[in-house]
Amino acid sequence: MRRSTYFLPTLKETPAEAQIASHRLMLRAGMIRQSASGIYTWLPLGWRVLKKIEQIVREEQDAAGAQELLMPTIQSADIWKESGRYEAYGKEMLRFNDRHDREMLYGPTNEELITQIFRDNAKSYRELPKILYHIQWKFRDEVRPRFGIMRGREFLMKDSYSFDLDFEGAKRSYEKMFNAYLKTFKRMGLTAVPMAADSGAIGGNLTHEFHVLAETGESGVFYDVAYDELAAKDAIDLEALSKLYAVTDEKHDPNDPNCPPPERLKSARGIEVGHIFYFGTKYSKAMGAVVAGPDGNPVPVEMGSYGIGVSRLMGAIIEAYHDDKGIMWPEAVAPFKVGLINLKTGDAACDKVCEDMYRTLSEQGVEVLYDDRDDRAGVKFADMDLIGLPWQLVAGPKGVANGIVELKNRQTGDKQELSVEAALALLTA
Repeated sequence: MRRSTYFLPTLKETPAEAQIASHRLMLRAGMIRQSASGIYTWLPLGWRVLKKIEQIVREEQDAAGAQELLMPTIQSADIWKESGRYEAYGKEMLRFNDRHDREMLYGPTNEELITQIFRDNAKSYRELPKILYHIQWKFRDEVRPRFGIMRGREFLMKDSYSFDLDFEGAKRSYEKMFNAYLKTFKRMGLTAVPMAADSGAIGGNLTHEFHVLAETGESGVFYDVAYDELAAKDAIDLEALSKLYAVTDEKHDPNDPNCPPPERLKSARGIEVGHIFYFGTKYSKAMGAVVAGPDGNPVPVEMGSYGIGVSRLMGAIIEAYHDDKGIMWPEAVAPFKVGLINLKTGDAACDKVCEDMYRTLSEQGVEVLYDDRDDRAGVKFADMDLIGLPWQLVAGPKGVANGIVELKNRQTGDKQELSVEAALALLTA
């Protein structure tokens, strides 16, 4: 992609409404623009990152055996009345009547709809277990939307739902999703600490929140140092995890018998990015989602739900990876891998070297943003640091004359002077 034609409206100054780093940098880096309170348009650079995050989430759901579908954003109020949540949910739910005066709503979550789908289409225990998921825009009418996409009214969410015949099966599904979440966050370069949580409006008695560690996190978290050793394993055993102390600052009590001694207690800041629930037959009994068991008798299915804030994750990544110059994207979610900077557009030698590198990298499948603008070097460097691509490949007249280009790692700041061939080999390895 050529910077001269790319729609990337960066800002030099921080907008007054931006209170936290992710909101400030997403606005300045031309990733989002506010359309209404708590509602944002995703501009091309932000959209690229969002799709990268979404794809990692999708791949780990698929690997755990979940099957993707897509449910509508608009739901009938009737199914929410069946479950008993229509009045209980509160003003966060956007309700309206259609032209036929039927009560409808913009879905804040999908427990009722997925239960209806399962109820109407699955009849036997032989069709279990199942985990179904989708990645869909939600709307919750927050009283005070703030912090950009971190607490917006419209957001992209992955929500999955498990269906099992009994508690043991439901627990196995829960463990699959639990470990899929840890793998998802790890692939994005994030450290996520799971902790026992309140079930809130969704209900249930086995539930965990996942908090990504970031210095600018919205809440304090306290956890046993033994978690770090546990997290290094490919899969975490829930029984082992349940014995470890891990709570937010709201629940932290140094006098709790389960609280480890100071030398084993770690404290950090965290951002909630995922929440999972087992709620048994809460919805299946209320809505008649039953299957014929092995003996032919009807059995209400055991269910769980599992949510990841896909758009919120972008804010969490920025909170974890930024400095005073801008964003520092982990390579797995970066909008482009390489920012190619031509320090003297119009110089024949510089233009040729940059065009050749741009073509070679693109042909090798490397995503490149080529800054070919006729602008000052300082402006180009500042923009590249702001948008935070993992690598900056710089070509200037003096270096090109000697067959040399500069390669900079955005996260470490390390710079290398390399031949064109060596730089390309490193970036395409």
